[in-house]
Amino acid sequence: MADSIKERYVVGYALAEKKQQSFIQPSLIEHSRQRGIDLIKLDPTKPLSEQGNLDCVIHKLYDVVWKQNLHEFRDQSPGVPVVDSPEAIERLHNRVSMLEVITQLTFPVSESERFGVPKQVVVMDENVLRGGGALGELKFPVIAKPLDADGSARSHKMFLIYDQEGMKILKAPIVLQEFVNHGGVIFKVYVVGEYVKCVKRRSLPDISEEKIVTARGSLPFSQISNLTAQEEKNKEYGEDRSLEKVEMPPTSFLEGLAKAMRKSMGLNLFNFDVIRDARDANRYLVIDINYFPGYAKMPSYEPVLTEFFWDMVTKKSHV
Repeated sequence: MADSIKERYVVGYALAEKKQQSFIQPSLIEHSRQRGIDLIKLDPTKPLSEQGNLDCVIHKLYDVVWKQNLHEFRDQSPGVPVVDSPEAIERLHNRVSMLEVITQLTFPVSESERFGVPKQVVVMDENVLRGGGALGELKFPVIAKPLDADGSARSHKMFLIYDQEGMKILKAPIVLQEFVNHGGVIFKVYVVGEYVKCVKRRSLPDISEEKIVTARGSLPFSQISNLTAQEEKNKEYGEDRSLEKVEMPPTSFLEGLAKAMRKSMGLNLFNFDVIRDARDANRYLVIDINYFPGYAKMPSYEPVLTEFFWDMVTKKSHV
């Protein structure tokens, strides 16, 4: 029945192999097909103008050849939405410029809830790391994150640093970010155009005043929020904290923040990680923003993405 739709639309995708396998599921292809949308794989090395009549392009590739290819296509076909602009995406590849998005939001999104980012400093010099003056106004413990957030294995190597001795494991350039107790829970907010969905994930547990005094060195962690509950029970991070009892941030607040971020960044596909300050339940901190995240982890992602594709190819209402 769906294939009898007279007017069909073509959404071309250019994704790394691993991303393609996780995102382009048979269920998504079928959902889109039933809506009159065909998803086709693009060859990033060939001109897009030679790969059919495209109604929309989605991508997550960063090599020079692809960027040039995309640039030429945008010049030739300015009416075809490209999701998203490489220039806008680039801003999220640096953990400083990434969070500047939040600090530069000038309009309020809520009267009661407040938002911001953790205090952080960037250290570009190895000698400064070793010398003891790297923290600036920050105090231990801190979270150390690579400056680059390009999706590489290295960009996910993060550490909880308890003291100066723990700094020895780090390499510049590095971002040092204050650790804020947040109840061991992180809120991952997925944005797909105007659609916003928040899910709860486990995070690093709170650090007591006693532990701050006694803890030494560093603790490596990487994407702990993606661990399953069963896996985490076997880790040192944890007592089995129940997420069911954790209250979600107000939906209106998250939707307002997401809308403001989307407008400011000029992006349609992203997610951001939010923590709630354990000392102030109305204070939320954005700690990370990712372009084109793992949407297959989001409940009912197929109809959500299909609806987004439909909006792109029919209304052309891209940011």
